[in-house]
Amino acid sequence: MGVISNKIEKDVLKPGDHIYSWRNAYIYSHHGIYTGEGKVIHFTRGAGHEIGTGTALDRFIFSSSSSSTAADGTHCARCGDQSTLDGVISSCLDCFLSGGDLYLFEYSVSPVFFLAKARGGTCTLASSDPPSDVLYRASYLLEKGFGGYNIFKNNCEDFAIYCKTGLLVVTTLSVGRSGQATSFLAAASAIVSSPLRYLTTSFSGLSLVAGGMYCVSRFLSDIGVRRDVVKLPVERLVGNSDMIDQVEETTALLGVDRPSGGDYCLAGSST
Repeated sequence: MGVISNKIEKDVLKPGDHIYSWRNAYIYSHHGIYTGEGKVIHFTRGAGHEIGTGTALDRFIFSSSSSSTAADGTHCARCGDQSTLDGVISSCLDCFLSGGDLYLFEYSVSPVFFLAKARGGTCTLASSDPPSDVLYRASYLLEKGFGGYNIFKNNCEDFAIYCKTGLLVVTTLSVGRSGQATSFLAAASAIVSSPLRYLTTSFSGLSLVAGGMYCVSRFLSDIGVRRDVVKLPVERLVGNSDMIDQVEETTALLGVDRPSGGDYCLAGSST
C-alpha cells in the first residue's frame, strides 16, 4: 500500500480491519469491518442499497447492493438473499466486494500522507483501537443497529470509523466522520467560495487556490483533528433513534474532558 493505492489481497486481511471497495466507476466506496473467516459487518441504507440519498436520484447515481444475487437470480450460498435487508448486516467477503477490488483503510497516517491522498475515504489521522474493541463494537451494532442512514452524517464509512475509533461527531451542523462526504463538501466549497474570485483571475491561479482550500478543508474535517467529537462507548450509542441528541445530552450531564491529544472524551468513559 502507499500514496497511489490501498489495494490489498484477501490473504493478508486480519479481523478488525477496516476495508472498502469502490463502486460505480469509483464514484463512491462501500466500507465495512472484516471479522474473520471471510465475513464482513457493514452498514446499508435499506431496500438493498449500500448508499443513497433516499430520493429519486438514487436510481440514476447509486446502485443497489445486489451482490448476494447472481445474474441468473440465484443467491449466495453463504449469505442468502440480502436484497431486502437494511441497517447493519453481515455478509461474506465476496458479496461485500460485489466483484470489486479489496482496499484497506489506513489509520494513524501522517498529515503529509493524508494530504497526498487527494481522494477522501481512504485514510485518517485518527488512531485505531485494538482489534478486540473494534470487533466488539461491530458485533454489538450488528445486533443493536447504528441508527438511521444519512449519506452525510451516518453512512457506511462513518460506521466503520466508529467501530475502529469509538469517536462520534456531536455537532449537528457538521458532517459525520466520513472522508468521502467531507471531500465532496470540501470540493464544492472550494469551487463556489466567493473569495476565490478576488484572489485570482487566471485559470491556473484559480486551480491553485481552489486546490489549497480543498486540502485545508479536508484536513480540518478529518476525525483525527476535528474537535467536535466524543469517545462514546457503544452501549451508550444504541437505544436512541437520534444519536447526536444522545451524545449532546450525555455530554451536558457528565461534562467533557479534553485529553492532551486534542480529542474529546466523555467523562468517565473508557478510552
